[in-house]
Amino acid sequence: MSDSPSLSHLAADGSPRMVDVGSKTPSARAALAEAIVRYPEATFQRILAGDLPKGGIVEPARIAGIMAAKRTAELIPLCHGLLLEQVSIEIHPLESGEPAFQVLCRASLTGKTGVEMEAMTGAAIAALTLYDMTKGLDKGIVIEKVRLLAKSGGKSGPWKAQ
Repeated sequence: MSDSPSLSHLAADGSPRMVDVGSKTPSARAALAEAIVRYPEATFQRILAGDLPKGGIVEPARIAGIMAAKRTAELIPLCHGLLLEQVSIEIHPLESGEPAFQVLCRASLTGKTGVEMEAMTGAAIAALTLYDMTKGLDKGIVIEKVRLLAKSGGKSGPWKAQ
């Protein structure tokens, strides 16, 4: 028996499988994920000034991210359908002053499996919605760093990105 991590979604023969969480004890679980949406400077200033043909971009992106987190199991083949207790999306300019938005998605529940994928899906779809709402201004928009920032709960306990 190896002590090295294994891929939980692969059976011994290498075929894909959904992880059996039936015998796990429910526990409080939470995750925080981010996505960064970078803009050309002039485009970003136009967005901040509210000079947009489609109107406000933050609220549609927030709603899209929440809806996506709730539907993660429909999008990612081997994810469990979860009864999320909370999902929130925050969108704000980067503190560094760079022409970009940071999208943060927090998800939590009491359950048998984690919510990392739900948080990452929410952040990614909110970022894609920002892109969609502003692509008419400039095609040079870049979505990057869709990543997990932190998680808590479960057998592996808390984890935080460096």
